[in-house]
Amino acid sequence: MNTETRKAIDTFLSGSRFAVVGASPDRRKFGNKVLRAYLQSGRNAVPVNPKGGLIEGRASVPDLASLPEPVDGVSIVTPPAVTEKVVEQAAKAGITRLWMQPGAQSDAAIERAEALGITLIHSGPCALVELGFRDE
Repeated sequence: MNTETRKAIDTFLSGSRFAVVGASPDRRKFGNKVLRAYLQSGRNAVPVNPKGGLIEGRASVPDLASLPEPVDGVSIVTPPAVTEKVVEQAAKAGITRLWMQPGAQSDAAIERAEALGITLIHSGPCALVELGFRDE
């Protein structure tokens, strides 16, 4: 991992409140595992899922515009076409740090986030590894 990426991850994780777009109630899915990784590491994380409901005991919100409080960063665990829409939602919500988990990124989403001046982590680093996720 290069120094720039390491610095971006450290800065991202220095926040105190996060959102996980693509959080799932299904514990086998990566959206659920990323949410649990934040929670296991003692971080405050809000699940974002358009279907709503409780995920890992936390009330989910349908989109970034519905967050009850500002967040310091957003992990995205969605198909690339959805990620492109999430970038636009993040910009409208004033969110300046995004982490596209492996498989969520697309060239269009990366280019748009960079054009909007959003600090971005993409194309490799995984929150599960960085947060030391344990599948319990």
